[in-house]
Amino acid sequence: MNSWGWHELSTLFLHFVSLSLMSVGGAITTVPEMHRFLVNDQAWLSEVQFSNAIALAQAAPGPNVLFVAILGWTVGMNAAGGTAAGAAAWALASACVFATMMGIVLPSATLTFFAARWGHRNRERPTVRAFKLAMAPIVVALLVATGWILAGSHGSWGVNPGAYVVTAASALLVWHNRIHLLWILGVGALAGVMGWV
Repeated sequence: MNSWGWHELSTLFLHFVSLSLMSVGGAITTVPEMHRFLVNDQAWLSEVQFSNAIALAQAAPGPNVLFVAILGWTVGMNAAGGTAAGAAAWALASACVFATMMGIVLPSATLTFFAARWGHRNRERPTVRAFKLAMAPIVVALLVATGWILAGSHGSWGVNPGAYVVTAASALLVWHNRIHLLWILGVGALAGVMGWV
């Protein structure tokens, strides 16, 4: 990966541009495609690096999209040979953060701005209302696929039945109660620390 140049950086940027236009429900819904591209196709990240980047960003306060910056940073650091490469690694990692963040934010923000204005002006049209209703199951399916990819990257599925129990219990609690999500995350973290999942 030390032969990184403008071609690889533009490939990274353009892929995140395409993901931006698919990110209905937020950037997190495109995690399966990010995984396929970064881990499976390009091998720029390992399974563990990929899932750790997302877990770190989701645990930190701030916008949900920060995981994209961490993915970009890790890709750049890997490509440059790690922190031991010095300033060159930091420069490439920063360029990858810029490429991934601009790629994921600019197209969807621009499209959202113009589509929201148009949708608000035409909100009473049956086609606009039908489109909004049809998007809900798509977003849910994309979020389920994201969860499946992240759980599978740690080998939880098929090996540890506790993962199924925690997943089902969390889904039911969110669906039927008003328990704050941080409590559910805390219980899941405790289950992981205790070795139950």
